[in-house]
Amino acid sequence: MLGLDNLDATYSVALKRARLARCEHERFTFLQGDVASPADLARAFASGVDRVVHLAAQVGVRPSLVDPEAYLAANLVGFCRTIEAARQAGVKHFLFASSSSVHGANRELPFTEAQRTDHPVSFYAATKKADELVAHAYGHSHRLPVTALRLFTVYGPWGRPDMAIFAFARAIAQGTPLRLHGKATRRDFTYIDDAAAAIIAALDRPPVPTLEAGSGGAPDPVPFRVLNVGSGRPVALTELVALLERGLGRRAMVEVGNSQAGDMPATWASLDELDAVTGYRPETSLAAGVARFVDWYLGHYVGRFDDVGES
Repeated sequence: MLGLDNLDATYSVALKRARLARCEHERFTFLQGDVASPADLARAFASGVDRVVHLAAQVGVRPSLVDPEAYLAANLVGFCRTIEAARQAGVKHFLFASSSSVHGANRELPFTEAQRTDHPVSFYAATKKADELVAHAYGHSHRLPVTALRLFTVYGPWGRPDMAIFAFARAIAQGTPLRLHGKATRRDFTYIDDAAAAIIAALDRPPVPTLEAGSGGAPDPVPFRVLNVGSGRPVALTELVALLERGLGRRAMVEVGNSQAGDMPATWASLDELDAVTGYRPETSLAAGVARFVDWYLGHYVGRFDDVGES
């Protein structure tokens, strides 16, 4: 097993290195490199690659509105070069992280894989939709088996410090105001262990040609599919705040503002396709997941990585 990451300074490199240290064992090799670099990809694929899990991306809705160049490099150039390297290597399955953000202005809940996703409301969402289209083209043109996992707000220990759960926990712990952008906002939160289990379950089940709907039974030769990965239980952000208050033992100072550009009012994953394909359905409740996050946040993050820059 080989991991490739450029360890950029979007957030604490010390945190990223600590994550990697937890992965060290005889079956894992780490290679520092960039998916947008043909030379780095050539080094990564040189040892022989059977399957690819492509999670590298520039993430976050709001930053994509002010720095689209970073998203262009990682999410479009990097993705296209990686899937092409996978094609040339003849991998058996290319699985990559898409996003619930591709649903954009869609208001029909829960979100299903069959719904139209041609109205993104952020550049980040547009890049992820573009990746899905490129992946479908590779499935069609090269018969490369591809699975796009639409991940719904993944959280938990060792997560990204720019996520809302970190911002809320930091504000509550420090006794500073916590700002909610839209009090009625609901999110389908996915605990990290559930997301990892879904990836592993899908990786061993590459897509195969199916019958094309409405074609009179004509075979569809495209080995491509999309699967939602969420909890299937959307909750209001106010509930997340309440669970953090309970875990941290402090009351939050909540300020409510308007929704921001690129925000979606609600996300909710239908998990029927994931269950049908893998037999797996995430089970971790938000209460249990937040409790584990708080234990890690207080025991491992605060004072060690909080507000730490590159190192």
